[in-house]
Amino acid sequence: QVQVKESGGGLVQPGGSLTLACTISGFTFNPYYTRWYRQAPGKARDLVASISSPAGSTDYADSVKGRFTISRDRNKNTVYLQMSGLKPEDTAVYYCNEGTSWGQGTQVTVSS
Repeated sequence: QVQVKESGGGLVQPGGSLTLACTISGFTFNPYYTRWYRQAPGKARDLVASISSPAGSTDYADSVKGRFTISRDRNKNTVYLQMSGLKPEDTAVYYCNEGTSWGQGTQVTVSS
C-alpha cells in the first residue's frame, strides 16, 4: 500500500516562491503517475501537475504553466512542486496523489 505525505506549505507574498514535497512510501508498478492537486475553499479539487514513471513526462494546468515545475527524486522517493510567481489565486490546500493514495494536504496561502 502506497502512502504519500505532503510538506512545505506556508504563507508567501505575491510574486514569491515555495517548494512543496511529496514523500512516498511503498511500491507502485510502472507505469504510473504522481500528481499534485489543489483545492481552494468552496471549489472543486483541480489537477495542477503530473509526472509519469518511468518516463518522467510532465504536464501542467494552463493556469500554472511557466510558473510551476514538478520533478521526482527517486533516491529520496520524493516528488516536488516548485512554485514561483505565486498569485493570490494560487491559495489552496495542495494534495499529492499516486494511484489511489492521497495525502492530508498542505496549505499554501499567497497574501501580502
